Amino acid sequence: MSEPPASDNCIVVRDLTKSFGDKRVLDGVSFDAKPGEFVSIIGPSGSGKSTVFNMLAQLDRPDSGTVNAPPCAYMPQKDLLFPWRSVLDNTTLGLEVQGVAKKEARARARELFPVFGLDGYESARPAELSGGMRQRAALLRTVVQGRSVLLLDEPFGALDSLTRSDMQSWLQQVWSDFRWTVLMITHDIREAVYLSDRVVVLSPRPAHVRRQVEVTLPRPRSLGIVTTPQFAAVEKQLMDVLLNVSSPR
Repeated sequence: MSEPPASDNCIVVRDLTKSFGDKRVLDGVSFDAKPGEFVSIIGPSGSGKSTVFNMLAQLDRPDSGTVNAPPCAYMPQKDLLFPWRSVLDNTTLGLEVQGVAKKEARARARELFPVFGLDGYESARPAELSGGMRQRAALLRTVVQGRSVLLLDEPFGALDSLTRSDMQSWLQQVWSDFRWTVLMITHDIREAVYLSDRVVVLSPRPAHVRRQVEVTLPRPRSLGIVTTPQFAAVEKQLMDVLLNVSSPR
């Protein structure tokens, strides 16, 4: 069920349950997100993180519970760029599906190419791009739809360590400029701490929210912050929650 969000929250998830056959995946998942907030969701593999995203994107329905959110733009784990289309024409796909005329869609996407570090690559094919540039193109395709809420499912999971760090810094910068509400799934605790205002920790399946941890580190955050005691303390707190599999609700 999807309804307009209530109160001061942009997203309200309440008591979600979901089973696939006889396998219970979600068991009362609840959390909120405020407008402009960056929230990461972490948890063991198979704990239902992507299932929650599918409900937020209205690709699936819960067995019970509610999802209150505005229309979301969803970026899946793989960039899913079509190799036969130019980078520009890949970034317009979401708009074209919405019925936007191709000329207008191209104009809207082209405006963002300098912001996303892709200026001059409009006519290139995806195979000509580095991994980081492909992810930027995929995110541009997501953002150009004009939605205020972005769902990012492991956006940098396939990148090497150096490229991933560069992309994390870049994402922090463009998020601070545009102030989207972002929900991001990640298995990288350090990434979650570096980027987020708050981290939601899911339990193993059937999942519930084990804990929500505020990240009060000052912004903007340089990559050097990961070596500070304050950063390490938040990282350790999250690791302790994840490893304490017998933690009560």
